[in-house]
Amino acid sequence: MPAETCHLDITRETCPMTFVRTRLALDRMAAGQVLLVLLRGEEPLRNVPRTAAEQGHAVLGLEPQADGAARLWIRKGG
Repeated sequence: MPAETCHLDITRETCPMTFVRTRLALDRMAAGQVLLVLLRGEEPLRNVPRTAAEQGHAVLGLEPQADGAARLWIRKGG
């Protein structure tokens, strides 16, 4: 996966705060930078990548972890 510029751990958050926190992190970044998001749960796994893509960001990858969490890489759109 690409080297991330920033990282965000939302494994303890619930929807809709999962994407709110992700969006705030993306808002602070420059176009083209990569955000690594650590998330957990079926709803965030489904909604965060979909919503990021709908807002013009590139979802670069989603990697499930052994502990039930997942790593999601998002490149901020311009």
